Amino acid sequence: MDVRANVRYLPISAQKLRLVCDQVRGMDADQSLTVLQFMPHKGARFVYKLIESAINNAENNFEMNRRDLYIGELFADEGPSMKRVKAGARGRYKPRVKRTAHLTVVLFEREEEFTYGS
Repeated sequence: MDVRANVRYLPISAQKLRLVCDQVRGMDADQSLTVLQFMPHKGARFVYKLIESAINNAENNFEMNRRDLYIGELFADEGPSMKRVKAGARGRYKPRVKRTAHLTVVLFEREEEFTYGS
């Protein structure tokens, strides 16, 4: 069974979030939280909060064991961009694009390995 969580309209570009996502994809859920806690990137804070929320949802809603969860899918998509302008030299204007992102995580539960004689 899988647990899905997502957050939308984060005030960071998807490209910057993908750098963080690539580091923790496939890790155990608890291990990824430890890694994200010490990353200097701005996006690590967003990814940390989302994974923590997904873990809590799995524990409370689906009664899954926290130690058996791992990150199966973690991806960042582009959200809408806000177009803004800033005054430039000699009466001109400089366009600014404020990008947003949507972040999604899917946690899977590891299957118990069957061993003979135990």
